[in-house]
Amino acid sequence: MSKDYYAVLGVGRDASEADIKKAYRKMAAKYHPDKPTGDEAKFKELSEAYETLSDPEKRGLYDQFGSDYGQRHTSGFGGFGDQGPDFGDIFGSMFGGGGAQGFEGFGGAGGHGGFGGQRQARPQKGEDQNIAVMVSLQEAISGVEKTINVQIGDSRSASHSYDTKPIKVRIPAGVTQGQKIRVKGKGFSGFNGGPNGDVIIDINLQKDPRFKVDGKDIYVDVPITPWEAALGAKIEIPTLKGTIKMAIAPGTQSGTKLRIKDRGLGREPGNQYVVIQIHTPPAETDEQKALYEQMALQMPFNPRAE
Repeated sequence: MSKDYYAVLGVGRDASEADIKKAYRKMAAKYHPDKPTGDEAKFKELSEAYETLSDPEKRGLYDQFGSDYGQRHTSGFGGFGDQGPDFGDIFGSMFGGGGAQGFEGFGGAGGHGGFGGQRQARPQKGEDQNIAVMVSLQEAISGVEKTINVQIGDSRSASHSYDTKPIKVRIPAGVTQGQKIRVKGKGFSGFNGGPNGDVIIDINLQKDPRFKVDGKDIYVDVPITPWEAALGAKIEIPTLKGTIKMAIAPGTQSGTKLRIKDRGLGREPGNQYVVIQIHTPPAETDEQKALYEQMALQMPFNPRAE
């Protein structure tokens, strides 16, 4: 009697590969024989269902013939005439390259000759790992070496209990928020001799008390005095690559935005923008108040007139 593998895993027939894998991991973790809730028969049934539905070729045959698709697919082989079918290829595609295992005794030495021999399962690459790494703006602009912990082992393990090991990775200069860096061969173990997966590093930029980030551009607020704004001045400006001198033109207004080219982030750097903020000193003494009163008399000005 055909088994309903979709019901076994608790998914619909239109479930994606990711849905099937997620359902299997959840239920296998519950029914694994090593767990208090373990059920060896149930775990075996889950594994059988997952083995079929996780393989697109097997799943296609199952959807067409049911869980006994192996027997149905091979019945009536006499119809092929004198030249029999290559069951090694048929069952290799069905069972991941496993050959005619389970059909010994139909001819040839060792019982495999008539079916092309027993084959090894196909090598498969291990799963990738995504790891978020925090990077300061100074590290982003100049590059940095980081030590991160990666999980090791087989990602198909039902227990989800992995060991970790530290690896060193190089964060190149110019990285931006959300950029991904691939470290090959440092992910989960491959299957049947296949290569390991990769580690995908997701860059997260730390907030900085002075600088703000907008894509590849950097913004910094720079305070100046009223006389520097009125008369012009040459002042020091902080950047991610050190301090530089910048000329402030006479009559500069608060909110003026000045550009420093190629001082932003990215392999092709963005810009740094200096936003001028005029700060007025407080009048705390009689002499200071008198100075402001004199300025009001000598330089009558109403910024709200227009």
